[in-house]
Amino acid sequence: MNSRRIAVILPAYNAEATLSRTVAELDREIIDELVLVDDASTDRTVPVGRELGLDPISHEVNRGYGGNQKTCYRQALELGVDIIVMVHPDYQYSPLLVPAIAAMIAYGEYDMVLGSRILAQDTVARGMPRYKYVANRFLTFVENVALSQKLSEYHTGLRAFSSELLAGLPVERNSDDFVFDNQIIAQAVAAGARIGEISCPTRYQADASSINLRRSIRYGFGVLRTSADYWMHSHGVRRCPYLDFDPADVLGRPARVDGQGPAAEPARAQQQVTAEDKARVSE
Repeated sequence: MNSRRIAVILPAYNAEATLSRTVAELDREIIDELVLVDDASTDRTVPVGRELGLDPISHEVNRGYGGNQKTCYRQALELGVDIIVMVHPDYQYSPLLVPAIAAMIAYGEYDMVLGSRILAQDTVARGMPRYKYVANRFLTFVENVALSQKLSEYHTGLRAFSSELLAGLPVERNSDDFVFDNQIIAQAVAAGARIGEISCPTRYQADASSINLRRSIRYGFGVLRTSADYWMHSHGVRRCPYLDFDPADVLGRPARVDGQGPAAEPARAQQQVTAEDKARVSE
């Protein structure tokens, strides 16, 4: 697509029942590489992947959702692609959207794109439990305030990255658990990445993966912790290891200049110099 090579990563765990449907809806005309990583499933995910012509990478022990993604991203980057799209192989998120979400990066508009279950649709009517919807809205509000963003949600399993952004972020410092998803967004914001969204219909069928209430609560507290980490780090209150990097080393441009984050002071200084120059011209 626009001379950019695209990889789709499939972080799998007990996806035997849905993997075939997911792969069948991926547009192989624009996808150059498919990376399937199985996180020590107890079903036939790996044999099914081989039957589909894939070459699965299999963890001998379960490394967690974040640990699975780390393996996926390392492998995709080693393949030398330009765009990496994550699709959950549980068929909850539509694989048909891969061309659209990849195009937003391939044509230079964004560095990262999130498939939003909230944007332009009634998620509860589509099957999302109401308590999950309420938690989603609350956590998203907190994150938007802490990160100074306007995203419709942070908790989606459909997302895409430019390889430049992904290769520059210290993702290995992130959690191996579900909060990995929020930490990588916080890193992208800290790096000054342009983040876009696309409306994504989702399915809540019985064979889609889901975490139990206890782990959901743990995830929620992890999201709040990530929000606090970012706010304190960006305001110089406390350094956070997974956010402690030079934004210029990631995308080759300064971080955000909206009065928040690492580039705030240089931006204000630049504004002051510009004002002084204008005054001299007037004189």
